[in-house]
Amino acid sequence: MAGLRTDSDRVEEVLSGLCDLVDTSVIPLEERNAAALSDEMYRQDGRLSDVVVALKREVRMRSAAAGFYGMCVPTELDGGGQGPLLHLLAWERLHHRYGPNFSLPNDVLAHWARGPSHIFLETSPDVRENVLPDIMSGDKTICFSLSEPDAGSDSWSIRTTATRVDGGWQLTGTKQWSTNGATADYAVVFAVTDKEAKQRRKGGVTAFLVPTDSAGLRVDSTIRLFGERGGDEAIIFLDAVSVPDENVIGTVDRGFDLAMSGISLGRMFNAGRSIGMARWAMERATEYAKERVTFGNPISSYQGIQFLLADCATKIYASRAIALDCARRLEAGLPARKELAMVKAFTTESAFEVLDSCMQVFGGMGFTNELGLYKAWHAARISRVADGSGEIMRRTIAKRLLGGDVQF
Repeated sequence: MAGLRTDSDRVEEVLSGLCDLVDTSVIPLEERNAAALSDEMYRQDGRLSDVVVALKREVRMRSAAAGFYGMCVPTELDGGGQGPLLHLLAWERLHHRYGPNFSLPNDVLAHWARGPSHIFLETSPDVRENVLPDIMSGDKTICFSLSEPDAGSDSWSIRTTATRVDGGWQLTGTKQWSTNGATADYAVVFAVTDKEAKQRRKGGVTAFLVPTDSAGLRVDSTIRLFGERGGDEAIIFLDAVSVPDENVIGTVDRGFDLAMSGISLGRMFNAGRSIGMARWAMERATEYAKERVTFGNPISSYQGIQFLLADCATKIYASRAIALDCARRLEAGLPARKELAMVKAFTTESAFEVLDSCMQVFGGMGFTNELGLYKAWHAARISRVADGSGEIMRRTIAKRLLGGDVQF
């Protein structure tokens, strides 16, 4: 699939092939394991059950074998070489088509914080030869460990340190909000390597690829959200964990450049997921409004419902328009830092508002487990913070504007 860019027919061909894979291989697998993926999803300690971990691995490997899992990974890493546009559209299609009630479709595409991405362009020949093939195949996964208990939006506040030793480094500290951290085979850990440079916010942070079975590394706990019995976010503790020189990612002291490039990809993922989920919800609310009768009339005949649906459609259309424009800018190699921040803030906030409105259309049914809207609502609420909150996005936008970047 290398070379695919903006040609609409070819994009649709890829997206249709992706959905064919999900329809024929992933959905039946999920339906056969419905209990394991719902009531039995978490272990007592809050981690995903062994069955769920195995199912997710099976989906990744099936997708990789079919050529979809790494389709947005650079060709230099044996990926498909697709860019931001297809990345956006693929995540939108998956969430629009399958909604919140199927979980395994989320594993058919490599997510930058869980699997292969351009970050591996900055790894050593040793890592590319001995680690990357298993990650590209979907057999192994990673987690992204930047945030800490006292360092969230302000990443410069991280305290995890990497000390030089013979042949490598020793890492000590605590990481928090490490997505996939409880089950990952490797962690991309960011640590301070030059305290003075870090204090000046001029570098001093380095990225390391750390096997999660390393001596001194342990998962302290999982973070349980929205009343769930478990979660996908982990707290990771490192105590003098030894890491060889060949596991440094990128340039020593320049780790934040790498982190920001990954987070930017995550912002486009959040946009695609938000738009797709909002479309899924709006279409179901629209159909329900035509079927639900109160006081002798379908509720679609009432202006209050019509306006809710109209506002939903407007927000989705605007979200998709700016996301596509931003993706095409990135595809062309144009700068789009403020535009990406706008897209991330607007699409995630709009999706949350759309989902809330759709729940209102459904009335009490909107809160039921059967419908699944609450799952989408939860995901949308998390997306407003993940990979940069709306407040941080606005800070970025304002900084660019005040610095003279006022063109669109």
